[in-house]
Amino acid sequence: MKKTSTRLADGRELLYYDLADDRVRDAHDPRPLAPVVTTSEVRHDVLLDDHVAIASHRQDRTYLPPADACPLCPSREGHRSEIPAGSYDVAVFENRFPSLAGDSGRCEVVCFTDDHHAAFCDLTEEQAYLVLEAWTDRTAELAQLPSVEQVFCFENRGAEIGVTLGHPHGQIYGYPFTTPRTAQMLRSLQAHRDSTGGANLFDDVVARERADASRIVLEGEHWVAFVPYAAHWPYEVHLYPTRRVPDLRGLDEEARAEFPGLYLELLRRFDRLFGPGQPPTPYISGWHQAPFRYAYRDEFALHLELFTIRRTPDKLKALAGSESGMGAFINDVSPEAAAARLREVGRVK
Repeated sequence: MKKTSTRLADGRELLYYDLADDRVRDAHDPRPLAPVVTTSEVRHDVLLDDHVAIASHRQDRTYLPPADACPLCPSREGHRSEIPAGSYDVAVFENRFPSLAGDSGRCEVVCFTDDHHAAFCDLTEEQAYLVLEAWTDRTAELAQLPSVEQVFCFENRGAEIGVTLGHPHGQIYGYPFTTPRTAQMLRSLQAHRDSTGGANLFDDVVARERADASRIVLEGEHWVAFVPYAAHWPYEVHLYPTRRVPDLRGLDEEARAEFPGLYLELLRRFDRLFGPGQPPTPYISGWHQAPFRYAYRDEFALHLELFTIRRTPDKLKALAGSESGMGAFINDVSPEAAAARLREVGRVK
């Protein structure tokens, strides 16, 4: 892998991650861009003890442009995009419309491929490995920023999820706080440690799923994927390395090498969930990593959570009164049935 850092016309950082070590990147950004102006502000909700980012400037962000005006495609004659080069393998740049910025964190866009009509599941294992390398490198770099407490690498896929750009891409959020979901995991982790005399909750959860096996979807030598016992979403899979590490930087080479094949298989199974002829399955996929300044961060377990809001070919899981109003989920699909279906579609090629 070769990494090249440059700047866009408004001063934002752009990074190329190339498969070829001898790739030369010298294209400059000729666009007459004004400096980025944000109104990002993080406010603390004292009742819930969580944080909300107020980012009103995002009302003006690019929304579902036609393919020939995509800002994530390579630049060409007559169309200058966020990527000045005429082609790329993986590109990462600071978001022009960030939810978090400056002292309130950082937001980046990750372009998985320069092919506008592809999806992550269409990547080769080599390409998927390069994306993993980019996620890992960005985690390491953002860990050095004093304004960043936790890094979340994620992909939103599908208009049903709220995607505003059709090009295959994800995002990286560098939060200036520990997110509510992670904070709850840390509380559960500590309570389990205290009540058991030192046992690790993540290790016990993974061991329980492997012993039961009814919700296991895929298992390799270095990774295990399962539908969790109390899944919130119709089809939800958690992917854990078999050797616990706190974040992407801790993965050894064997785990890195095995990840692309397993992850691509999971994504392809998601697209087969509802039968032939159905549109691509919308999903959210994200890496859960330990906060950087958590005292017991080595007890946290890096894992990826992948889920879809689609529950049948023509029905979505709506976050209605109980879920949105009270945070109390009701799942219409049993985790055992979801796991069985994900195993079944693995036999369909």
